[in-house]
Amino acid sequence: MALVPFDDRDGWIWQDGAFVPWREARIHVLTHGLHYASSVFEGERAYAGHVFRLREHTERLIQSGRILGFEIPWTADEIDEACRQTLARNGLTEGYVRPVAWRGTEQLSVAAPQSRIHLAVAAWPWPNLYGGDRMKGLRLTWARWKRPHPETAPTASKAAGLYMIGTLAKHEASAEGYDDALMLDWQGNISEGTGANVFLVIEGALHTPTPVNFLDGITRRTVMALARKRQIEVVERTIPPSDLARTSEVFLAGTAAEITPVREVGEHRFTPGVVTETLLRDYEALVRMPPEEVASRLAA
Repeated sequence: MALVPFDDRDGWIWQDGAFVPWREARIHVLTHGLHYASSVFEGERAYAGHVFRLREHTERLIQSGRILGFEIPWTADEIDEACRQTLARNGLTEGYVRPVAWRGTEQLSVAAPQSRIHLAVAAWPWPNLYGGDRMKGLRLTWARWKRPHPETAPTASKAAGLYMIGTLAKHEASAEGYDDALMLDWQGNISEGTGANVFLVIEGALHTPTPVNFLDGITRRTVMALARKRQIEVVERTIPPSDLARTSEVFLAGTAAEITPVREVGEHRFTPGVVTETLLRDYEALVRMPPEEVASRLAA
């Protein structure tokens, strides 16, 4: 299948408060966000006409900007509405939504406190990151790149620059014939996938790394809440790679990945089982509920 470049599509993009035709949404080549990664973004999904947990995504976008030292000049209500309008303007009830904020062109140096902050929102059809046949399970290799210490990078933000090592790791995995890579942290413990959080099933309990050096994903928190509702024990802890030897199920969880089983990590083999299948069904039902029902279900 031929790739359709993202700058050559039909549709509309919300940019700095107004809609512009998709092909006319532009930034200058000397934009600070391009040169110094002073950019934050969100990945969101719409199901049945509603963006799943939209306000949580918007609040994280705003907080990510603050961690990088800038304030997005739109309120949470305005950003939420921009996301909803972008879906509607593009005729979508199911799709992926990408808000992104960045420093502009006023200054081009490491320090750019006087630069203007921009915001754009795009939306397009995008099925599961790993395709419709994901229940067969992913083949993962070990990434040679490691997630950084939280004192060396703003790991609590969804900052564009933090995804560089994920890109490198996934490119290397793909070149070796794998679907993706599993990343370790700077101490050699299991961290996450290249763009999704990881869960392990050990003796019926759901184990996941403590989010010290990676983003505490919204899908991650959703999965944990669904597991607890099912009376499945949830354990957040430091997980050494050796624990895979006593693991029965593994899956990735994220907005783009949704819930996707893993059948292989390096020399370890797994079979998607009852815990993964149960949480996948619960998640697929939850995301199609009206937002107010989602909130009540997760709070119960």
